[in-house]
Amino acid sequence: MDPTLIRFSSSFPIKHNLLSKHLHKPFSLSSLSLSPNLRSSRISFKVDSHGSKRNDVEFDEVAYEAERLSLDAKARESMAETSERESRDGDDPKAWKWEIRNRIWDLLEARNLAQFPRPVHHRIPNFVGASAAAKKLSELEVFKVAKCVKVNPDTPQKQVRFLTLNGGKKLLTPQPRLRTGFFSILESGMLSPSTINEACTSAGVAKYGKPIGLDEKIKVDLIVIGSVAVDPKTGARLGKGEGFAELEYGMLWYMGAINDSTPVITSVHDQQLVDDIPFEKLLIHDVPVDIICTPTQVIFTNTNIPKPQGIYWDKLSPEKLSQIRILRELKSKIERENGQKLHCGPSEKLPPTAQWRY
Repeated sequence: MDPTLIRFSSSFPIKHNLLSKHLHKPFSLSSLSLSPNLRSSRISFKVDSHGSKRNDVEFDEVAYEAERLSLDAKARESMAETSERESRDGDDPKAWKWEIRNRIWDLLEARNLAQFPRPVHHRIPNFVGASAAAKKLSELEVFKVAKCVKVNPDTPQKQVRFLTLNGGKKLLTPQPRLRTGFFSILESGMLSPSTINEACTSAGVAKYGKPIGLDEKIKVDLIVIGSVAVDPKTGARLGKGEGFAELEYGMLWYMGAINDSTPVITSVHDQQLVDDIPFEKLLIHDVPVDIICTPTQVIFTNTNIPKPQGIYWDKLSPEKLSQIRILRELKSKIERENGQKLHCGPSEKLPPTAQWRY
């Protein structure tokens, strides 16, 4: 099969100087069209018969990963400050969440139940036995029959992403912290056998994934979500505290890609199971889980906690809205459709990574 010219349209803004840094080779401006306000761009490249990109234009994984790690470090530092501030204030409604998170992070480190990257604080922990938990997840009937699986981009769920692609399913993965766009979708047909493992990494998603927008017609059959702590009796779950899993869920709900019956699964270490999450204190946008997979067991929570019904704009700060383009697009779209303005919630201090965008 002859190579075919594909035109790739990014779903996020690209600035010329940053784009140049992420390409190994010079490129012709005839292949790149930039609008005056630099809001969109197009890059032409070729793919072979297996769907793999050729070297006409190469994605600089080293530069991408170095920048991602640097910005993530700044985000964790900011989250640590937030944790300390909210934990000090006994009246802060989020203080109890930080108490549980910090206890689990400390426990995993103290018992050496964590893998790279470490320390696990202010991360979805990459726990020992993550691959075993992923295997149990892949043996579930809901996974076997799923055609499209949404999986979080964190390290402990990398094997779930691999098993999804290796099983011939569509993989939907968000850009970390929604920083450079929205979701990317990957299919095994877009990859060669030698690139499937690479495509399961953050850089690989950016390199091989197809960006999608809010108008994409897609049905997600299963959601896999990372957790810091989860209650097996109620399905109540705590993430690392930034709220992006909830935003992703809400946007998929608005798109019609999911509904209340779409199963939500988390994979964690057994030591991340807790019994002291007061589910009555959870917020309306917190996402409960239906199934928990650990290295040793599968737990069906039979949760009675309601699942979110879209984005709750009164819980979303103006700062986060201003820095995530896809949220602004969704808000404007809903306001046009409903003919009324949506009001945001209280202000917050954003981690530096939320401000980074191409």
